[in-house]
Amino acid sequence: MRKTHRTVTALARVSRAFEYPRAVLHVARSAGGPIIVSEDDEGRRYLQFGWIGAFQSAVWPGFPLRLELDYTRAIAATLAFVPEPSRILVVGLGGGAIPTFLHAVRPQAHIDAVEIQPQVLDVARRFFGFHEDATLHAHLMDGRRFIETPGPAYDLIILDAFGARCIPPALASPAFFQATLARLTPDGAVVGNVLRKSGRPGSLMDPLWQASFPQLYAFDVEASDNRILVGLTHPRKTPRRELLARAGKLAREWGMVFNLRARVPRPMRLRAPRPATGPEQP
Repeated sequence: MRKTHRTVTALARVSRAFEYPRAVLHVARSAGGPIIVSEDDEGRRYLQFGWIGAFQSAVWPGFPLRLELDYTRAIAATLAFVPEPSRILVVGLGGGAIPTFLHAVRPQAHIDAVEIQPQVLDVARRFFGFHEDATLHAHLMDGRRFIETPGPAYDLIILDAFGARCIPPALASPAFFQATLARLTPDGAVVGNVLRKSGRPGSLMDPLWQASFPQLYAFDVEASDNRILVGLTHPRKTPRRELLARAGKLAREWGMVFNLRARVPRPMRLRAPRPATGPEQP
């Protein structure tokens, strides 16, 4: 069943490529395969890992508020949980859509963007309008190593690090999440972009997030298999009407053309933790 789902998904992407033709601007080689930059007739640029891979980024250079992929719009909605972050960490750069957006709407915030592949950082700078300055910094290093290195805490940590098919195992362990929580402010939030299970609710990452946070929220992106998780370490619950009011205020402030309120994640029911069956694996 899983193989059938992957085949159908690949065929759908090929069909979409023929329906919406794009010009290939650049192909970079990496250990994980080709990294492709393309552009459609309207000027939107796309980043893919592999020729039939999902879009990692879709950017209209020069227009950072025009988030083109629905999962990035859902990540924008998570600012309802932390409306005024002063320090933000983004693990996984892609075309730079998320850090560039955050820099546009919160120009005074200190933003660190961490990317392990030099080819990805290169194409983000050359083709997608990603530019560093006094408050936006790029770090070419492993995301886990960056988080485990002692440093200031962040109000918002966004984990958006995908390989060609999955989240790197080093970023999907209890030890990594312990290190992540150590870099989070008491009122901060951790946001994750994960993939839903084929044809089933939830994601394979849900149990790890449930074990790591006393409060967990989720939003499933209808147009793709993305699932956005928001983990909070404090027990205070914000009423949904207040979260929606915050999202509406942010949308008006930013001049959003899409419905930010509709993408605010909802609370997940946390399961009781299972008894340990062996030593923890890093």
